[in-house]
Amino acid sequence: MKTMPMLLWAAMLLLCFGCNKRESSITLKNNKLAVANASPAGDVVGKIVVGYQGWFACTGDGSPINAWWHYTQDWSKIPAATNNGIKSWPDVRDYTTTFQTGWPALGNGTPARLFSSYSDQTVNTHFRWMQENNIDAAALQRFNPNGQEGPTRDAITAKVKSAAEAYGRKFYIMYDVSGWANMQSEIKTDWLTKMSAYTSSAAYAMQNGKPVVCIWGFGFNDDNHPWSADVCLDVINWFKNQGCYVIGGVPTHWREENSDSRPAFLTAYKAFNMLSPWMVGRIGNAGESDNFFTNVNTPDQAYCNANGIDYQPCVLPGDLQEKQRAHGDFMWRQFYNMIRVGCQGIYISMFDEYNEGNQIAKTAESAAFIPAGSGFVTLDEDGVACSADYYLRLTGDGGRMLKGQIALTSIRQTPTQPGGTANNPVGMTVTLKGTNNLYVSSENGTQPMNCNRTAVGGWESFLVVDAGNGKIALRNNDKYVSSENGLQPITCNRTAIGIWEQFDWITNTDGTISLKGSNGMYISSEDGLQPMTCSSASAGSWESFRINM
Repeated sequence: MKTMPMLLWAAMLLLCFGCNKRESSITLKNNKLAVANASPAGDVVGKIVVGYQGWFACTGDGSPINAWWHYTQDWSKIPAATNNGIKSWPDVRDYTTTFQTGWPALGNGTPARLFSSYSDQTVNTHFRWMQENNIDAAALQRFNPNGQEGPTRDAITAKVKSAAEAYGRKFYIMYDVSGWANMQSEIKTDWLTKMSAYTSSAAYAMQNGKPVVCIWGFGFNDDNHPWSADVCLDVINWFKNQGCYVIGGVPTHWREENSDSRPAFLTAYKAFNMLSPWMVGRIGNAGESDNFFTNVNTPDQAYCNANGIDYQPCVLPGDLQEKQRAHGDFMWRQFYNMIRVGCQGIYISMFDEYNEGNQIAKTAESAAFIPAGSGFVTLDEDGVACSADYYLRLTGDGGRMLKGQIALTSIRQTPTQPGGTANNPVGMTVTLKGTNNLYVSSENGTQPMNCNRTAVGGWESFLVVDAGNGKIALRNNDKYVSSENGLQPITCNRTAIGIWEQFDWITNTDGTISLKGSNGMYISSEDGLQPMTCSSASAGSWESFRINM
């Protein structure tokens, strides 16, 4: 696992600022910085890459390790409440081979079973999910292969190659050197005798005409990564001399060589072709992402641009067990920030990291899909129903934004349930723009709503929620918009959905939408001249809004 202690956390907190309702004042022409020295598009530049652990096994699955690998604290014993090693519970409905655990039955009454990464069907299923969601490549994690785990890791590498070929995805080897005592010599031997053979596969990722290799862990300021800058530089240059394009999974504060980075390591960092700074444990909400955008990512990108290094920042869904995800808004904000900073690619941390709770692979969506009484947090933890595949779909849409297939926007595009469209927008975050070209604001629930904002901030974004019977509700900052039954200006201060918080979402012929309250009247922008009402008998221009414009 790559979770690092929160080094100098107090110092990092000094960098953070409170969540402001306005976005950062930094804007980028054409959504990108000029990147004169960036590599051309390839299998990692311009692409979405997911970190792929592939490290789960079960007793009796046929794997060389033949243990509950990574599912438990004691791998020799069955997973149970008293022997647990994961933070999130996988959704296993797509797997044909699963293994019974000692956990109680799921909330829906079905047995509590888990998958094995050693199963061909499991790996194929994962790469099929990548294909279905336009995820370009997987970085296969490879730890010290010379211990008891080595034979299982070797076998899973072959399975990943076959699955990537079958589903048209790319993959590359990502060495995690954490705790690898004899790394300097053994990593070279492993590449020459085993891993380099995989570069002959058409599915092996190439960048600038070279096979891609990543080394994660150089320069971290802890006892698990003890090597000097000279040792690390030797390994980096050795791989480059083998003809490889080398990515560095480096500390968050690599450029300043402080906090989680060892000092005097910049020469080693600069030797990498691409840098991918670690972010898990560094941020936990959108405001912290904005802070890093300004104070860390923007100067990081500028440094990389000036030194001919490609930049591949991490984007993470958030620790589900710590309730960081905000039904995808946290992850989308990172996509928005990293794309507008001008990054060359994005690394998703991680695909199947159920141990740390930051997986995008299918996950239990409600209490019906976790062991009864287990305490696992599910995807609906904040009251918004999210499908098991939601973070796969969200990643796919983030990739579309990276590639310019959809416009750069801070407003999340992905519905939390499949099938959301302009006519069925449940699960999407939207803005509402009146015909006066100004945005609707919730006013943070402290006063009647207005349609008078020139830009979008936190108060101008609304989650569309299923209110039942074909109705929707609009939610901002955990409060719902109320029509006030048309008796006074509308507000956004309700803690629950009642009859006055239910609306018909009506799509007009010109592409605008209108909102009809339970009183049969329409919400009006009042042209931004006074607080909004829900008292118009028909939908005219003031009662028409464009979404996400």
